[in-house]
Amino acid sequence: MDISSFYNLSSDAISEAAQRYALRRDDTSSENFGGFFDKAIENLNTTNAYLSKAENEKIRWALGETENTHELTNALQKASTALSYTITVRDKLLEAYREILQMQI
Repeated sequence: MDISSFYNLSSDAISEAAQRYALRRDDTSSENFGGFFDKAIENLNTTNAYLSKAENEKIRWALGETENTHELTNALQKASTALSYTITVRDKLLEAYREILQMQI
């Protein structure tokens, strides 16, 4: 079984979205939104990198390529913290979006 396809599952979708955004972006767009979007993409890429590194460390440890559990624990903790942060930001954005939808004009 080829497990290479399991690495970086979401990175292709994220990089494609970033490329589409870069192609669409024109000078008339709001710089505030552009900066926010860039930071959001950067956050997702960082989270994905931490998750990939943790997965790689787990595989290396399971295959016996390394016996250093300290690196494995650090990678897993970084991935967990980054994922928790990303999920919290997503939840807050969805909450704000729902609140805006409920506003009456």
